[in-house]
Amino acid sequence: MAAAHAIGIDFGTTNTVVALADSNGAVSPVCFSHADVAHEIFRSALCYEDIPGKPRRIESSAGPWAIEQFLATPYEHRFIQSFKSFAASPLFTSTQIFGKRFTYEDILSGFLALLRRHAGTALENLGSLPVIAGRPVRFVGAAPDLALAIQRMNAAYARAGFPAMRYAYEPVGAAFFFARRLKQNATILVADFGGGTSDFSLMRFRQGLKGITAEPLGHSGVGVAGDAFDFRIIDNVVAPRLGKGGNYRNEGKTLPIPSQPYGQFAQWHQLAMLKSPKVLAELRKLAEAADNPKALEDFITVIEMDLGFGLYRAVSDAKTALSSVARTELAFDMEGVSIRETVTRRDFERWIAPELAQIDAALDQVFTVSGLKPGDVDQVFMTGGSSFVPALRALFESRFGPERLATGDQLQSIASGLALIGLEPDSAAWLPPVA
Repeated sequence: MAAAHAIGIDFGTTNTVVALADSNGAVSPVCFSHADVAHEIFRSALCYEDIPGKPRRIESSAGPWAIEQFLATPYEHRFIQSFKSFAASPLFTSTQIFGKRFTYEDILSGFLALLRRHAGTALENLGSLPVIAGRPVRFVGAAPDLALAIQRMNAAYARAGFPAMRYAYEPVGAAFFFARRLKQNATILVADFGGGTSDFSLMRFRQGLKGITAEPLGHSGVGVAGDAFDFRIIDNVVAPRLGKGGNYRNEGKTLPIPSQPYGQFAQWHQLAMLKSPKVLAELRKLAEAADNPKALEDFITVIEMDLGFGLYRAVSDAKTALSSVARTELAFDMEGVSIRETVTRRDFERWIAPELAQIDAALDQVFTVSGLKPGDVDQVFMTGGSSFVPALRALFESRFGPERLATGDQLQSIASGLALIGLEPDSAAWLPPVA
């Protein structure tokens, strides 16, 4: 590929993808070589390791190196994933990792700096190249602060050595990528289902002498997606096995075990935050008085031994399997904690019904904003890993018919489209208003 003229960054809740576009519009992903294998996907994860000695130091790794470090290190460590979900939360100011305070900017800039390092020469000399990063239409959280999220991301990217950043809606990036397939004028809906958010962009594309032009017709989004589906599996299958719903005794009274730590436990971005002396002390006290102490002891082990990544894989594998089979087994066996439970697609779809209703409402909103109807859409492009969930696809098939649904490169489309937007003479036309 010729020299890069623009960069697209899709920093996702689960994965991060970076794409480079040359002056001819050819796009290629940045590859990360780990264990002699070239990866186009960089896991959005960090592992902090407490190295003893004089002086004591904290080392960090990211992506597949974070997973490797987590699985192999003999030292105390913290594994953090889905941290994009904190971006717009004013409630998250900082966290303590081995006695050191880390702000959100510290966490994200550290991740981005490691991503650049592992990208090698591809991201070595950025100069004044246009860099377009994706952002959700709506960030995760009950009351997300958009201005705060942009401020934090700007600071983190700058610390990691990226030039002045511009942001485009993630589904707009995917729309730009998919638009290259079009042979005629069309009204397109892009539905992007990530780990933390579900975002929709409705756009009208026209073929002209100067190429493709686009008119944005409406955008909407909601802060629920793949991680929320995982939450339901953990809450209904895993957490009861670890003591949720049980009882403990206090001064002769039988009381329910508090549900609050299980709510945090079921959210990937909150899981690592449970590992604090105060929380662990409270759980040990509950275990001593619990009717089923082994369940609480297992809960403590999962938190204390940082088994979140292994649990994530077990839950993700079960969710993926339910896209093709009616029932599967959720299997988790680490550090003496063994969970084997059957999960059915029928139960899973019942559990995620509230999230599907929120996604459906966000889809309604994009048509309210645009003044169009589902029948006015020529094609729907679904992207993101959760687009494979049968109940979600059924929702879209009922609205648009299966013949209008299309899927493409589920993981590369957004970053590639963002890089292509960076080549546009008037790329600002593709960007949302500044927060």
